[in-house]
Amino acid sequence: MMGLHPATRPTNNSMSDTRFRLITLDLDDTLWPLGPVIEAADTALHGWLSRHAPRLAATHDLASLRQHRRTLMQTMPEIAHDLGQIRRRSLASLLESFNYAVSLAEDGVAYFQMHRNRVAPFADVAPVLHALSRRYCLISLTNGTADPEATALRGLFHRNLTPVDAGAAKPDPALFRHALAHAGCTPREALHLGDDPWMDVEAARAAGLTAIWVNRYGRDWPRELAPPHHTVTDLNQVLDWLDGRGQVAIEEPGHAV
Repeated sequence: MMGLHPATRPTNNSMSDTRFRLITLDLDDTLWPLGPVIEAADTALHGWLSRHAPRLAATHDLASLRQHRRTLMQTMPEIAHDLGQIRRRSLASLLESFNYAVSLAEDGVAYFQMHRNRVAPFADVAPVLHALSRRYCLISLTNGTADPEATALRGLFHRNLTPVDAGAAKPDPALFRHALAHAGCTPREALHLGDDPWMDVEAARAAGLTAIWVNRYGRDWPRELAPPHHTVTDLNQVLDWLDGRGQVAIEEPGHAV
């Protein structure tokens, strides 16, 4: 964790006037691409199972393992927000059904998580977060299981929150409220950056935060949602806006047809 106190205000006098004290950030597809790392981690886990539980691995491919987890989420909605717990219970159940030691599930999840944290941040991310972390309280908010402290971004966040901390996943406001309480901020003093229209932008503004849509892939905005007021394609644009060197685009992106 960084040593900056959450309530510390920006000290750079060259910055434009801003009310923000807290910046919350989504992780997957906001700071790094999600698809490749999940595919690699799932493939690594399946290889691990081939060595430690070969009968299970011979019966279940990546698709059937994912379906087993989805089914478990549907049958156990009380823990569906905790993806780590879902993966652990799913793997334990499958191991037991093939007469392997249930205790192997802990090792399997740890092996998956090691690969899950092998992310490749977008080129703009580390330099911008370095700059922002000196001026604002930075808190990551993710529905996933990635741990920024186990990545190249270690030390840049003041806290990293997951649904395990808040008891609910985005778009529930619990994660946002948890971040606000940690930073001692009001919603008006907080800015959220994220890629998902529902889980990030709509959820953040419903919780009273200012939201910026980080649209790295040229996606269309959902027709059923009010358009975002702020849209960027990388974090440099956010830094320029906060520094008064440019404006975040205020636009109505094309709707999906």
